[in-house]
Amino acid sequence: MEKSQPFPLFDHPAQMEPLLPGEQRAGPLLEQAADLIRAAERLAGQCRPGALAGLRRLLRAMNSYYSNKIEGQHTLPLELEQALRNDYSLDADKARRQRLAVAHMATEQSLEARWASWTTQDCWSAQMVRDIHQNLFARLPAADRVLSDGASVLEPGAWRTREVSVGRHGAPAARSLPDFLARWGGFYAGVRRGEMQLLAAAAAHHRLAWIHPFADGNGRVARLHTHLLLGQMGLTNGMWSPLRGFARTQETYYARLAEADAPRAGDLDGRGNLSEQGLVQWVGYVLAQCLDQVQFMAGLLDLQGMQERMAACLSYEQSVVGQGVRLEALRALHYLFATQSELDRADFKAMLSLGERLATAQVSALLKRGLLESDSPYGRLRLGVPLHALRFYFPRLWPEAEAAG
Repeated sequence: MEKSQPFPLFDHPAQMEPLLPGEQRAGPLLEQAADLIRAAERLAGQCRPGALAGLRRLLRAMNSYYSNKIEGQHTLPLELEQALRNDYSLDADKARRQRLAVAHMATEQSLEARWASWTTQDCWSAQMVRDIHQNLFARLPAADRVLSDGASVLEPGAWRTREVSVGRHGAPAARSLPDFLARWGGFYAGVRRGEMQLLAAAAAHHRLAWIHPFADGNGRVARLHTHLLLGQMGLTNGMWSPLRGFARTQETYYARLAEADAPRAGDLDGRGNLSEQGLVQWVGYVLAQCLDQVQFMAGLLDLQGMQERMAACLSYEQSVVGQGVRLEALRALHYLFATQSELDRADFKAMLSLGERLATAQVSALLKRGLLESDSPYGRLRLGVPLHALRFYFPRLWPEAEAAG
């Protein structure tokens, strides 16, 4: 929780140094980054851009849940699913959280839709930071943007105008924000591509949170910005994000941020104003979370494993749920997953080997249960990933939603 500034003000960008670990300490981090790039490239080969829309939609919901959970402002997965159907709680605070969750999803989707068209300079600009904040909070009514003082209302995309502290950290002077952000963006945009740019993305997450440019929403913006950077680098393909890892190691996330806030601890702790060792620990933590998420997602997208999990889901649907879904749908559903494509209804029904009447009924049952999706009553079919199938298709991905499903 931010409060009135009790610390000496930072008023010069040099006080934010170092912005990256020095050469002597960067070696192990660069090895971590190289491992991450190789793993991310392998995962990208498993899922092409734009495919598996149902899964990507679910991942945006999960990222929203976890990013807001870090702030203590999350909503239950089932309540989020209800909000996506425009079914908001009668409880005012729950409804506010639902709107925030939906806004986060929409902002993430808008970033993913455009990141391929943005340059490195675009992504690192202060304007991009403002735009993310604007995109997120302009989706909320003014009543949802009332600040903790109970009187002020957060203005989307506006730099803060007062001095604040967060925990033991006194943020830079409000009047100096343009200088700090210009240094932040200019430096990181100039880092060479490849492993070093990954170190920059991790370090910049902390330094942006340290600058604390907004009256509220700084953590969410920093996490969305990191999601954007990793996607723009071509590493995520929209299929993974460190947000899940951050939330599942929340105590460490906050501890590493605080350690990187610390002032330099003597001659062996770098040459800048802030602790180089703290920054090294933070960057290593971020890279480790990223690699963990890539490896976890790669395991879930294994074709053979998915076939077995789909079979378990369909067996449960047939024997327990009893709404018309049959095990005979396995071949066609797995084909949609394996090819990451759509099928004409006639082709999908042909793969069921059930005859026209039963095949038509099966398509209807699969659509009703969300295991298939279509844009129109007679449109092409694609794989659906409803909340109730999550525990079968992607076990342990989002345990809180599995419980709700």
